[in-house]
Amino acid sequence: MELTINTSVLPHDDPEASLAFFRDTLGFEVRSDVGQGRMRWITVGPVGRPDTSILLAPPAADPNITEDERNTITEMMAKGTYGWILLATPDLDSTFEKVQAGDAEVVQEPTSQPYGVRDCAFRDPAGNLIRIQELR
Repeated sequence: MELTINTSVLPHDDPEASLAFFRDTLGFEVRSDVGQGRMRWITVGPVGRPDTSILLAPPAADPNITEDERNTITEMMAKGTYGWILLATPDLDSTFEKVQAGDAEVVQEPTSQPYGVRDCAFRDPAGNLIRIQELR
């Protein structure tokens, strides 16, 4: 069996702010933008990597989610504990500077972790944790 990761999903609560972060700050290309208002599903991904995408989706759109679950999701997003993703770059310091210059909330500056990875972390406009590790 051969599997690849095609698309990961992160929630958004402000499509314009999320679009600006992923497109303008991280440099991802917009692959699709479906819906209207706050109910938009936006697919972004690294330029030149059409096989890898992130779907930015409104978390409360699922009709099977209860009001209590919607409230829990909203609370978790506000705390930054609902969604996260791990990205990688060959030049962590340069990437950190560019993302920081885009006014992203810095969670952790570039750090060598005891488990052998060097990484940094930001929050996107929805509160999702964006960790970026340096490729070796």
